[in-house]
Amino acid sequence: MLKKILYIIGLILILGLLILGFKKTNLNSFIDIVESRTFDLRQTIMINANVKRVNEDIVIVAIDDASYEYILDNYGEWPLTRDIYAKMIEYLETEQPKIIAFDLMFVKSLKSKPDADKALVDAMKKYKNVYTAMNFDNQPEELRKPAQLSDTLAIDVENHSDKINFDDITFTNCRAILADILNSTANVGIINVSRADDGILRKMPMFALYHGKFYPHLGLKVGLDYLKTTENQNIDKFVVDKNSHLLLGDRKVYLDTDGSAILNWYGPSGTYTYIPMYKLIKKIKGEETDLNYSFKNKIIYFGTTAASLFDIKTVPVGKIYPGVEVQATYVNNLIDNNFITKAGKQVTTLVSVILAIITVLFVMRIPSAVIASISTVAIYMGYVIFSYYAMKISDLWIELIYPLLAVILAFITSLIIKYLIKSRDFEQQYKLATTDGLTDLYNHRYFQDQMKMNVEHSKRYETNFSLIIIDIDFFKKFNDTFGHQSGDAVLRQVAQILKRNVRATDIVCRYGGEEMSIILPNAGKEEAITTAEKICSLVAQKPFKLNNDKETNVTISLGVSTYPFDGETPSDLIEAADKRLYYAKNNGRNQVGQEK
Repeated sequence: MLKKILYIIGLILILGLLILGFKKTNLNSFIDIVESRTFDLRQTIMINANVKRVNEDIVIVAIDDASYEYILDNYGEWPLTRDIYAKMIEYLETEQPKIIAFDLMFVKSLKSKPDADKALVDAMKKYKNVYTAMNFDNQPEELRKPAQLSDTLAIDVENHSDKINFDDITFTNCRAILADILNSTANVGIINVSRADDGILRKMPMFALYHGKFYPHLGLKVGLDYLKTTENQNIDKFVVDKNSHLLLGDRKVYLDTDGSAILNWYGPSGTYTYIPMYKLIKKIKGEETDLNYSFKNKIIYFGTTAASLFDIKTVPVGKIYPGVEVQATYVNNLIDNNFITKAGKQVTTLVSVILAIITVLFVMRIPSAVIASISTVAIYMGYVIFSYYAMKISDLWIELIYPLLAVILAFITSLIIKYLIKSRDFEQQYKLATTDGLTDLYNHRYFQDQMKMNVEHSKRYETNFSLIIIDIDFFKKFNDTFGHQSGDAVLRQVAQILKRNVRATDIVCRYGGEEMSIILPNAGKEEAITTAEKICSLVAQKPFKLNNDKETNVTISLGVSTYPFDGETPSDLIEAADKRLYYAKNNGRNQVGQEK
């Protein structure tokens, strides 16, 4: 059990080092992209299951393909003259909407149409619930001189998180809209987006830095204005706490490391209520139209959806997604308070470790590799299902890829550990089956097997091999004098002398009782006799320690036989060596028997 715990601790350390290594390499960026795709998949599954519904108070007046064609046919050009927008504002205000927001940038004055620009400016001055957009960028000053923006457009942001870096949303230039709009209203927000490395838009900035000051996103301004009227929320200062949450009254919006909020998606393109703008234009012109929609208490977003106007984004739930619907999703998230919160790296590491430990425990306990594999897949799939419901119920993004790598690593490591343990157990069982417990020499059964194998080998390759049989002299008398424990001690010490003084390829066995044997592959008679005489001399010279701390001397007698001269079967060779052994015993012992 202790070894298994040590294996698990080692696995955790390896996992930690791998995660650290991933962070230091481009592999970490690749894993982040794959992780983002798992977010996309979860979002897609949720919208297919109709988990979330759009806020019915949000409606989009779309400059779609039909509206674009209508504008070109009736006004001869794009962009549309701005007095038309002014007339639409006047009409819509009669229906008492909560907010009118333009996901459009009214940049520069239209040639020869100052009155049209003035009409729009006057309408925006007149109504406090009308918002419009501008955009920051990093164009060089030689192309465009950076605009000086009014302090009324900036907001106060206090950041207490050391995890957020605003570099990605810091800009040096901007596409300023009409100066008369900038000077007449504070209802202007940026519409910059935050695309990931794979080009997919999953999050949006809450604000951006421009010349050292923070400016709010259009969606943030629209959403807070809506909450001000519906929930009496009035935010004057924006605080980001140490846990990277933007505090908006009783709401907490998680900000990613670049200061952006992760959007929660409601459906594919077309989920929101769409009103083609040409119908609204026809309505205010008194032309016949089937428009019969009440805009009362609605958030009305104006934006382009026509493909030729190039405001198309790729998002987790669709490759073609109008930018205005992204803005609507942003506001919808703020109203519903369901921006996505992403679990931190500490949580990911902890989850990875827990899954790795569970995997190790299962794999180590299950004998079958197939069942262990199925169990591992089931463990991870259970976690995947949990992560889906965490996003579905709690808007929590728990990572999947690092835990997957942890589970794979744990599975592979566990199989290796099991193999090593089984291999070790097999070796131990094999050793128990083939060795003598007292002397640690090979046992009689192994001796017989090796004799057969050496006979077959020598017969096939026409080589010699020899056998030495050893018997301890007067061993029965020794046991009667010193006791069986001392006899066992002598047996062990003689065995050690034999093992240390033969070749690595020689096989030393306990033949039985006080008898031992040595099989010498590829050894002729003279070499075997020399080895036997050396061993005989070494045993005779060595003082043997007994259990009672006394020392004594013992001697051995030896017999040698060689294949094929003394026989061509194991029994013949054993019989020949035995005869020479007994010759040595009958002729004074402590010698190698030479009788043929």
